[in-house]
Amino acid sequence: MNNSSGALKRGWRLGKLGLSLTGSYLGYQAQNVFLNEQERAARRHAFQTRSSRRLREELGSLKGAAMKLGQVLSLQTQALPEEAIAELAGLQMHAPGMHPTLARAQFKSALGKFPDEIFASFEAEPFAAASLGQVHRAVTRKGDPVAVKIQYPAIRTAIENDLKLLRSSTLPARLAGRMPADIIDEIRRGFLEETDYVREGRNIELFHRELARFDYVTVPSVYWDFTKERVLTMSFVEGEAVGIFARRKPSQTVRDLIGTRLVELYYAQLCRLKTLHADHHPGNFLFRPDGTIGLVDFGCVKKIDFDAAELIESCVQRSWRKNDKAAARALGLIFGPRVPYARARKMLPTLEAMAGVLFPEGRNADPVVDFGKPHSLKILSEALKAALRDKVTNAEFAFISRAEMGLYSLLHQLKARVNVRETWRTCSSSVTSGH
Repeated sequence: MNNSSGALKRGWRLGKLGLSLTGSYLGYQAQNVFLNEQERAARRHAFQTRSSRRLREELGSLKGAAMKLGQVLSLQTQALPEEAIAELAGLQMHAPGMHPTLARAQFKSALGKFPDEIFASFEAEPFAAASLGQVHRAVTRKGDPVAVKIQYPAIRTAIENDLKLLRSSTLPARLAGRMPADIIDEIRRGFLEETDYVREGRNIELFHRELARFDYVTVPSVYWDFTKERVLTMSFVEGEAVGIFARRKPSQTVRDLIGTRLVELYYAQLCRLKTLHADHHPGNFLFRPDGTIGLVDFGCVKKIDFDAAELIESCVQRSWRKNDKAAARALGLIFGPRVPYARARKMLPTLEAMAGVLFPEGRNADPVVDFGKPHSLKILSEALKAALRDKVTNAEFAFISRAEMGLYSLLHQLKARVNVRETWRTCSSSVTSGH
């Protein structure tokens, strides 16, 4: 199949999905006229479950940018029904995988040999499959357990085509909340960078080196002899995704410890590394009973070109309250010079609300943020939606916002309680002292 016919087929499938869901919704609404409130609630749950499963299955089979869109949506805990969140969360690690024969062929096309010619053992079935590739367990000839990520065929072309469709296809446009064009362009750039596994390997080495100071986090090592643009081999990292980990009912002490460490890592990346692991979906953070964390998948990494420390401190101090000059400075850090101050100023109530959640003020305010409370997460997620709705978001913040909402979603699922202000103070002192 050539690129043109492949793009048309994917566009047809997305369009058909949109029409199908729209038709189902109209039928569901028509039937509601004849039902009482209890029957309506039951039917609403059934409709949302069916529609969400259909959406997850179709986006999962399409892979590429369409599937990554579903992954991003799965983080919007307050924006979508619980049924949709539960289904879309399955896109994080359990998408349909390649047939073993195709995976072997992809491996050989990249490295010149089949997996069993290189490794002492190689599991044909992947243990994780996502939007761009799937991951297999293997053991090197020296006995090292490794994870081997193999990219899907023609995934770069699929991403290009999907993001063209994102501009024009009815369903993705609705799901994306009518994103401004420059944000779609930023997403395109980020997604395409993720298809280069050599680049991801360099990202891994950067984080492996720079996060070594934190003894509670494990970043894999790259096996460069078995890594090419479409195959990445790295040391195997133990741990469980947040859903499985939470079901084991860890103590609140462990939940709070992990939550504090996640916030510390986030601030350290923003302010010390000036580089952010920007893909905070659940499959990329692995948790252990002792409170340690495994961090994987470094395809989506964002360089920080603004003073993140100044911005965070501005939120702590509510600097925008002082005068228009201070407000313009704070808003300029977020939205950049292209957004007029008068329009950016509309976001001040949103900033106040976010700061109120993360950095409570007042003599009787509890400094510990309970991320398990739905109200807290709702305020934080509404901030991103407001920026998109008012079209004041700086395109540079597309992946930073994605990472931040992913962080809050993780903290919410952990039901972690974190003194964010104190964690920030510790981190900022460390950055200032150079330790």
